[in-house]
Amino acid sequence: MLKHVKKQLGLTLLLAITANISYAADPDIPTLSPDEGRIGEVRRVVDESEFKVCADPENMPYSDVKKQGFEDKIAELLANDLGKKLTYTYAYSRQGFFRNTLGANRCDVVIGTISDDGMMRTSKPYYRTGHVFVWRKDSNYNITDWTSPDLHKGFIGVIDHSPATIPMDANGLIGNARPYRMQRDLNLPASFMIDDLAKGDIDIAIAWGPIGGYYAKQSKVPMMVAPIPEYETQNAKGKEYWNISVGVRKKDKDRMEMIQGALDRNQDKIIKILDEYGIPHVPVVEGDSLMNSYKKYGANSKKVEGN
Repeated sequence: MLKHVKKQLGLTLLLAITANISYAADPDIPTLSPDEGRIGEVRRVVDESEFKVCADPENMPYSDVKKQGFEDKIAELLANDLGKKLTYTYAYSRQGFFRNTLGANRCDVVIGTISDDGMMRTSKPYYRTGHVFVWRKDSNYNITDWTSPDLHKGFIGVIDHSPATIPMDANGLIGNARPYRMQRDLNLPASFMIDDLAKGDIDIAIAWGPIGGYYAKQSKVPMMVAPIPEYETQNAKGKEYWNISVGVRKKDKDRMEMIQGALDRNQDKIIKILDEYGIPHVPVVEGDSLMNSYKKYGANSKKVEGN
């Protein structure tokens, strides 16, 4: 019994340690962070000379420990504009990410979040993106919207329970669906759906724009990418496009004003970064949010605005 208890205590300690890994000057070498903020432990003191970003260490095209993601490039742009040293705290972008990073005071800035995220104070949107259709160029498909006949010709990869499944169902396409998990399996690369498309395991991918656009551009198999039409006027749960902002803690009003200035001064450079990475983007829609969609159209509305 004592041996079993010791084994359990050892496992608990191991999980506690590995759950709070940060990264040292060499980004490939994990080290324990003293800045955990738990009772009895050292709590980080904010250093205003830093531009300290909360990011995922393995989530291309957004970010990784080698700082190769487009959000890494945007963070570098903002830090340079503000004359601050760019540093990171890393955690996997899963349940509890904001609570254990920004909320625990381990970092100060989230580069990309939806503009009406209730957990944070958010900047004005600096870009807007949505879902896309992706297919192999050699298939000769012509897909422009949900009524395109080519959508019925093969298997469609789609994230299970994502907004895109709403118009799929309304257009009789669920029978063609090959669902992928909402929460990414960390044993698989973020490119897994586009990889399956390249191999021919699926014929069409319906992907979140930054993922679909970036990996289609990286693929050795030529791909075509087309934006999915917005669907929220038919059904608010099928909303396909979102404004994207920078986020900070709600109390950090001065920090946000500083960051907003940097965003305003560098908007053209940010758009250039998005284009270099193949990130689809459309004009920002002022005042857009899911809650506004529910109020305007109703959660299960089937009417097009104006009808």
